[in-house]
Amino acid sequence: MTAVTGSPRFITVEGGEGVGKSTQLACIERCLKARGIPLVVTREPGGTPLGERLRELLLEKEGLAPTPMAELLMVFAARAQHVATVIQPALARGEWVLCDRFSDASHAYQGQGRGIPAETIVALQELAHPGLEPHLTFLLDVEPRVGLDRARRRGDLDRFEQEALEFFEAVREGYRHRVQQAPRRWRVIDAGESLERVERQITAAIEQWFNDDAH
Repeated sequence: MTAVTGSPRFITVEGGEGVGKSTQLACIERCLKARGIPLVVTREPGGTPLGERLRELLLEKEGLAPTPMAELLMVFAARAQHVATVIQPALARGEWVLCDRFSDASHAYQGQGRGIPAETIVALQELAHPGLEPHLTFLLDVEPRVGLDRARRRGDLDRFEQEALEFFEAVREGYRHRVQQAPRRWRVIDAGESLERVERQITAAIEQWFNDDAH
């Protein structure tokens, strides 16, 4: 395919545990690269040496867990570094960015899941990435019980994956609320389908998005 021209885009992939984000992130990457798009693929929390160290602390099961506010601040410390040193420079170079989670995850996990007020998270967004929001976000949606069963089958669970079912039901509700707030940005994918059907949903959504973006 011919290369896509125009402004670079920031695309994110969201969802709870066991929804298949890594697999579908690779599917999106293939679709974009097939169009000749220069692409940076990254993740949160992480994406930088500092972010990866904070990720390890956030996910480790041993020791005293951070309080909800400490957890939120750790996530945004990683995010501020990530935006300043990876995401914004890539966009400035004309590259697209595909990111596994961004600030929507904070609203779902630390907001709806942990009970931190939305205005607190919005204030941190203004500090960490003022004016930067995804152009397109995929939500891989599945029943929390199904997602947790998948996560358990993968093997050893991290600290988040060990949370109770009720926590992930709240996270799912948090994501649904984000979709309602900005429906044009989101593409909700039924991640409970087979791998092939999920990939078809994603491929169709990308094609439709490009068609809409061209008009």
